[in-house]
Formats: sequence, structure tokens, C-alpha cells
Amino acid sequence: MLGPSSEQVAEKSEAHVVAVCISEGGVPKQPQDRVRVTTSGLEGDAQEHAKHRKPTRAVSLFDEEILLQLREEGYDVSPGSIGENITLRNVHVQSLPPGTILEIGEVRIRLEEPRKPCFVLDVIDERLKDVLVGRCGYMGSVLREGEIRPGMPVTVNSSAERLVGDDHSAR
Repeated sequence: MLGPSSEQVAEKSEAHVVAVCISEGGVPKQPQDRVRVTTSGLEGDAQEHAKHRKPTRAVSLFDEEILLQLREEGYDVSPGSIGENITLRNVHVQSLPPGTILEIGEVRIRLEEPRKPCFVLDVIDERLKDVLVGRCGYMGSVLREGEIRPGMPVTVNSSAERLVGDDHSAR
């Protein structure tokens, strides 16, 4: 007998992936059915600026709840539109401390630093840079590679916990 699909698990679980997005450069990034995550970032995702091409900035993560707030404030945004790779529901990544580890299937991502809004958001609305200060998500490093799909559950581990099988050699 087959177990529940990722989407069925997500309906019941608190924290899960809403969207996984890539682009050939810039914004918006486009949602995908599945993406392989490597220590360099998401396969097929190009970074236009050298400052983004660092292992500690391999992946950008954003809370869906903040997207919903932005819509209520009148901004036309959806998953990937502000340049995030992974949109999450019920994780509240913005409130987590650096060093927190997110587990998504076999993938392990360590939150490194809060993401700062930049000028690329001007294509959506010139006010977004200011509106997103303090709520622009997180940049993360990939501790363990694998595939991510929308609907996959997310487990949050504090940085104080030691993960069994945490593979730092892939960095």
C-alpha cells in the first residue's frame, strides 16, 4: 500500500514547501514541479550578481505569509516574484535565528543571514525595497543535496541540535 503524497502530507502538516522557483537571472523566478538542490544552489537558477554566488547564499527562502501580507498591502506578488527560490508555509523563517537548519526531504539547509531587499525588486514596485526591510526572508547554505517539490513537509531544527548524518563534506 502506498503512503500519502507530499501534497496530502502538506495539507495536514504545519510547515511545508509552497513553491520552488528558478530563473535564468533576475526576477521573477518561475515555480517548478521539482528542482534539484546542490551546494551551489538550485539547478537551472542563475544568479546575475557575484554577491549571490557564494555557498552561504546558495538558496533564498521566503514565508508565504509575508507574500499574503504584501498582497493585502496592494502589491502584485506571488511565489518567486520577489526572487526567492523556496516559498514556505508555516515555517516563519523570518523569525528564526541564523544557524537554524531546515530539513526538506533529504535536503538540509542552514539559515545563514537575513536577505536584504535590493534594486531588482524595482521591476515590481519601487517601494518594495523599503517595504521588505526586515521581512525579505533568508539566505541559506546547502548542507545536504537532493530534490525539493511543492508540498514537501519542512522540519525546523535549532542550530544547537546535532543532526544525525549531517554531511558537511558536501559543502
